[in-house]
Amino acid sequence: MVSVSLITGDDPSLVLAAVGDVVHRLVGEGDRTLMVDDFDGEEFELGAAVDAAQTPPFLTETRVVIIRGLGRFNAEQASPLVAYLSNQMDTTDLVLVAGGGRIAKSLTDALKAAKVTKIETAPPTRAGDRRAWFSEHIEGAGLRLDGAATALITSWLGEDAGRLQGILDTLIATYGTDKRLGVEHVEPFLGDAGGVPPWDLTDAIDQGQTTKALGVLQRMLNAGDRHPLQVMTILHQHFSRLLALDGSGARDEAAAAAAMGIKPGFPARKALEQYQRLGGTATARAIGMLATADQDLRGARELPEELVMEVLVARLSRLVPARR
Repeated sequence: MVSVSLITGDDPSLVLAAVGDVVHRLVGEGDRTLMVDDFDGEEFELGAAVDAAQTPPFLTETRVVIIRGLGRFNAEQASPLVAYLSNQMDTTDLVLVAGGGRIAKSLTDALKAAKVTKIETAPPTRAGDRRAWFSEHIEGAGLRLDGAATALITSWLGEDAGRLQGILDTLIATYGTDKRLGVEHVEPFLGDAGGVPPWDLTDAIDQGQTTKALGVLQRMLNAGDRHPLQVMTILHQHFSRLLALDGSGARDEAAAAAAMGIKPGFPARKALEQYQRLGGTATARAIGMLATADQDLRGARELPEELVMEVLVARLSRLVPARR
């Protein structure tokens, strides 16, 4: 049975790996040169790719058509693919790759109606799901890592998940797939630590973990290539939500969400719990610290930007005692 796959994600290396996996599965033992048509770049027209999808295979039972960069086509340009999705060839497997901008609504609707298989390459944002994502990819590569080694890779790469496949390939080339690997086997191949998501910093601050918060800050500024003002924005948004709860009388998730102007759910519940630990006075102090640091970053005092951020993060993390 032929299929339509839609591959999404922002990391080119992860998208490329996902396309390779799908095409490898579809081609199987067949001849790739006969079966696969790959449309990429800024020059091709979507109509030409659809013509290829509508062409019967030659010397093979099926053909595979890859169309990349769907986001660069407007509604009018996407109309040939929209029409094709409602009347597909039963001998063509279609591999669609997002990118180049937002996919036209008419095409999004057609993809939904066609019940395409969506493959999201970006790792999950929640810590537990993220660990599971890394574990799944490690096991999928055929490697046997102990828990400590898997945890090390997960924390070390952080947001830089695109480097995972290269590390896995290197480990396989070095050790094969029969040996169970530990931290001592993995650590030499990790390279520089990757960036980390913003909530790693705010979580460490909320928990009063000063040393951890400063370490996360360094990874955000260096490996994550974030400007100090970007980090300042993250912190300001975080504490502004807490400030919105001050005087609101919110005692449950729904009321907290309403006060902060967000939907009920985990973020609202988490913010309410932190505000209850921090209190109104400390929250107001945090906002004052942020305002002072923002002025320093903009030249109020002749201080290195990194030092300004380190002092700010250390002071914020000491507003609440560390959890036991």
